[in-house]
Amino acid sequence: MRATLTHAIEDYLKIIYDLSVIDAWVSTSQIAKALEVKPASVTGMIQKLAAVTPPLVEYRKHYGVILTPEGERVALEIIRHHRLLETFLHETLGFDWDAVHAEADRLEHVISEEFEERIAQVLGDPTHDPHGDPIPDRDLQMPVHATTCLSELRVGQQARIERVRNDNCELLRYLSERGLLPGVEISILDYSPFDDNLYLQVQGRPESIVLGPRITGQIFVELK
Repeated sequence: MRATLTHAIEDYLKIIYDLSVIDAWVSTSQIAKALEVKPASVTGMIQKLAAVTPPLVEYRKHYGVILTPEGERVALEIIRHHRLLETFLHETLGFDWDAVHAEADRLEHVISEEFEERIAQVLGDPTHDPHGDPIPDRDLQMPVHATTCLSELRVGQQARIERVRNDNCELLRYLSERGLLPGVEISILDYSPFDDNLYLQVQGRPESIVLGPRITGQIFVELK
């Protein structure tokens, strides 16, 4: 079925999947904000996705939208393409981790399944992309790995960075310059309750650093 879908439809399905991780039913306003389009445009597209055979979404007024099994399958296929491409661009072609997201967005819709498989083989079947996000496997099963937002940690806790949000290039460059990458271990030295700043010791760095809530809310860790 995917061969008949437009890039816009695939983008909608991917965004709905991402947003449904937070809340199963996704509102049209959430989708409009994520895609930077008008709410009326979202409503029209959602109605279209619900009317195709088989339907890709289920829509309920005042509740929002959820993916059907077919819609979820398409979304996971696009996500697998995207995250494999990010990994290939970073590890094989040498792109910085703050540049791969936009490139993968452009390429994810056009690569063939054969090309996807070749990338996976060359990379050794990676399970996570450069930002730490899990890559759906060949059966389109998404690995589940519970993490904690860095903003929730307090003094004395230690953790390993698992993933960071990848939709802000400036943030990714900022984190890279300070060694805050997936796999790096950190310790919480102090916490300021007045501004929610965290004082961290970063593995391999002699000096401590201070991060505010706008940054700590974008980093996810596994407690040690």
